Amino acid sequence: MTRIAILDDYQNKALGAADWDSIPGADVTVFNEFLGHDEVEIANTLAPFNVLIAMRERTRFPASQIELLANLELLVTTGMRNLAIDMDAARAQDVDVCGTDMLGYPAFEHAWALILALVKEIPKEDRAMKAGGWQEGFGVGLNGKTLGVVGLGKLGAQAAKVGLAFGMDVIAWSQNLTDERCTEVGVRRVTKEELFSTADVITVHMILSERSTGLVGATEFAQMKPSAFLVNTSRGPIVDETALIEALELQRIAGAGIDVYDVEPLPADHALRGFDNAVLTGHTGYVISELYDKVYGQAVENVRAWLDGAPVRLLNGE
Repeated sequence: MTRIAILDDYQNKALGAADWDSIPGADVTVFNEFLGHDEVEIANTLAPFNVLIAMRERTRFPASQIELLANLELLVTTGMRNLAIDMDAARAQDVDVCGTDMLGYPAFEHAWALILALVKEIPKEDRAMKAGGWQEGFGVGLNGKTLGVVGLGKLGAQAAKVGLAFGMDVIAWSQNLTDERCTEVGVRRVTKEELFSTADVITVHMILSERSTGLVGATEFAQMKPSAFLVNTSRGPIVDETALIEALELQRIAGAGIDVYDVEPLPADHALRGFDNAVLTGHTGYVISELYDKVYGQAVENVRAWLDGAPVRLLNGE
């Protein structure tokens, strides 16, 4: 029998997104709540399983955690990159780590959902209408405004093109951004300081790394216009959370749209939950039905191939 645990399926969608019955001899258990951060408790919970299906970085697997999972043989992660898994430690313990393809558009769509919710004050209007009110929000237009894109990769480029479609002046910055890339997308390359000081809306599309951690901090918030908005759908630690809270509290910026956080799930009493000038979502930028069908479908393929002795989409091969 192959004992499989599907982790962090908060919305109970995994079983319906793929044909788990096609895995010979599979005994599948779904965990629809976060397992927490205590490695010993996590190990005790997952001890019976030899296959784990992880959803991106929701539950972390550093070396210290992997060493506690004596029965683990296969770890499948959604996505082909997961910085929350120590690949070398898994290999050292003879644990295969396999990934899945992702979709290249949900996060940038979500960024624009947050931008529009902010500038059009959609949450305020929605609350007012449902309470019997009328026209309590007072939005601003995007035409002629400046969109600043931090990171002009695949997602950043798509976000930039929507800004152009809205008639915005689109500028971009990242450490290694070139004029050639900006010309390809149809935007202007500027310095980091110019982006933060002139943009009316700033959207972050960077990979979390040692270099990008804390990339947006107190200095950048001080440079922003009081009428400007910040949106982060990438990774929480890219934006200094303490500096963000202070900027919202003192109204140094007009507002923020945040989908990602330093600690996830976001604690119920977290300060960010109390700001009217913030639109918050719970790391749902990539959570769409089409993606779940793809990643869980490929997770099933990964398990079946591994059982056949020919792992596919192997991320930690020897």
